[in-house]
Amino acid sequence: MAGRGEQRTRPCGAAPGPAEDHGAAPERVLFPPAFSVSEIKNKQRRHFMFLRWKQQQRKEKLANKKKRKKEREVLGDQAPPKPVPKTIENQRVYDETTVDPNDEEVAFDEATDEFAPYFNRQTVPKILITTSDRPRGRTVRFCEQLSSIVPNSHVYYRRGLALKKIIPQCIARNFTDLIVVNEDRKIPNGLVLSHLPDGPTAHFKMSSVRLRKEIKRKGKEPTEHIPEVILNNFTTRLGHSVGRMLASLFPHDPQFIGRQVATFHNQRDYIFFRFHRYIFKSEKKVGIQELGPRFTLKLRSIQKGTFDSKFGEYEWIHKHREMDTSRRKFHL
Repeated sequence: MAGRGEQRTRPCGAAPGPAEDHGAAPERVLFPPAFSVSEIKNKQRRHFMFLRWKQQQRKEKLANKKKRKKEREVLGDQAPPKPVPKTIENQRVYDETTVDPNDEEVAFDEATDEFAPYFNRQTVPKILITTSDRPRGRTVRFCEQLSSIVPNSHVYYRRGLALKKIIPQCIARNFTDLIVVNEDRKIPNGLVLSHLPDGPTAHFKMSSVRLRKEIKRKGKEPTEHIPEVILNNFTTRLGHSVGRMLASLFPHDPQFIGRQVATFHNQRDYIFFRFHRYIFKSEKKVGIQELGPRFTLKLRSIQKGTFDSKFGEYEWIHKHREMDTSRRKFHL
């Protein structure tokens, strides 16, 4: 007999007794937690398992796509519409300043703003392109290529002359716009666009500058034909003003025989500039060939009147901490 303080043990392999078989609760089987690739310690093994997981995800996605395609073919006209993927653009927060083409107030503002003489064909654009003091070779080449795609534009270097002294000389010589390309560490990083003689002046941050020789599969040099201008996705009042400012750089009545087009595409408040040429492959197929240069602009501020860094009155300033609170809110 076992003592009072001793425990009874059952020999290994022996069947449980009647009391142990029916009276005690069955033991629960504990499974390991869900498998996670990040728990693998070995880096090579973890990378291999991650690639296998991605491959499996692609196979499942492709299989579901084929399954839905077959279902749509069977149902025909009764098939449900394709789901629209969620993107930042179509989930954009509604802006109260979105322009309505039929709005009388917008039409009145356009008829009386600083760009009305251009759109009424009363003035012909004449552009002066200059740089910051002592520009480097890349900035100089960029200005030369920019002048080759903007008709009736002239490149002059400042040589230490202040912008406040340049602007009166531009007005006296009937220039309608002034473009200043700034650089930092030999790379163009900013652009100031001032509409003459009464403004406004826009300050842009410039990035992703690519010259012609840096573009793959580029076409031949641009011709002197006046290009078409495409302004895409400038929907708010602010974006409308910026679009009119950019459009006023190019003359009216594009020469379609040149097959050249300048595009300003606004996406998430970044303005992408591209310069293409149409290539007619056949009567039904048309391709495009990039000529360059290309760059990206980000609006920083809009100032009333011409350039004045000390006493200028600003219409709009981009304040990062206050305006960029949501990724789905855009201003242009």
